[in-house]
Amino acid sequence: MTGTHPWTVAVLGPGGVGGLLAALLARAGHRVICLAGEETAATLRRDGIRVRSSAFGGFTARVEADTELREPADACLVTVKHTALAAALERVPPAALGGGLVVPLLNGIEHPALLRRRYRPEQMAPGVIRVESTRVAPGVIEHGSPFAEVDLAGAAVDGDRLDALAEVLTAAGVPTRVRDDEAAALWAKMAFLAPMALLTTRYGLTVGAVREERRAELLAVVEETAAVSGAAGCPVDTAAILRRFDSFPADTRSSMQRDAEAGRPLEVDAIGGALLRAAERHGVAVPVAAGLVAELSRRATPSSGTAAGQDSHAS
Repeated sequence: MTGTHPWTVAVLGPGGVGGLLAALLARAGHRVICLAGEETAATLRRDGIRVRSSAFGGFTARVEADTELREPADACLVTVKHTALAAALERVPPAALGGGLVVPLLNGIEHPALLRRRYRPEQMAPGVIRVESTRVAPGVIEHGSPFAEVDLAGAAVDGDRLDALAEVLTAAGVPTRVRDDEAAALWAKMAFLAPMALLTTRYGLTVGAVREERRAELLAVVEETAAVSGAAGCPVDTAAILRRFDSFPADTRSSMQRDAEAGRPLEVDAIGGALLRAAERHGVAVPVAAGLVAELSRRATPSSGTAAGQDSHAS
């Protein structure tokens, strides 16, 4: 399988990220099978996925949809929220997937270990995505950022397969690069995402308001996260993180913040909890981050255990 031939791609969780990727891949000529609950699957089969985007334009893409994967796929993009991951994975039986790549595009740093217990290491191609995209209704996606970029990794995956997947995504409109170091790729995103998610959600502020009204805390959490990342063997540039934060559109809201506003389960443990566990393992003090996580954990809604998909994502 190469990037020049049509692929069969399963998308587990056709929400903000998954729906956008599914639509772009389908528009590029690939066969896309979206996996979701029966109501959402029926909507997608009937109406397709409608995308509104300044970068990609407005379009409708026809996709297949089911509640469970029933045949092999070349790749399965895992784009549910971490709070729904365990239940959602039941939709992708290892035997049905066959030898297809498993490509989690989730927040946090701990999920690859969980997935490797279910699927073979040579199938696992963890990735990170940088995008702001929201599912405003089943099958209706609003892509708000001027970018959508992916980094892929996977030490046990055949390099040609990773390169082919990167080619497929890039040709569909999502620039994708293959990274040698999986942990570095995950921590590079975590170093930006953790401060943004924790602060915007804790205070109910946009990115612009956080950098103006909570600058000291922003600096502290960036430095704490960078210290943990460095202790984990993945040094990051704090100045570059702050420049990126300062360059984000002022009205950006994080996906965790949107979830809090909508009363959905929060990824506090996947993002903040994972940061604190890594800090403890490496003996790094993170008092500001710990305070934010404690406050958000008191508010977090218990997971419903559903697999409805990812509604929004900003990172």
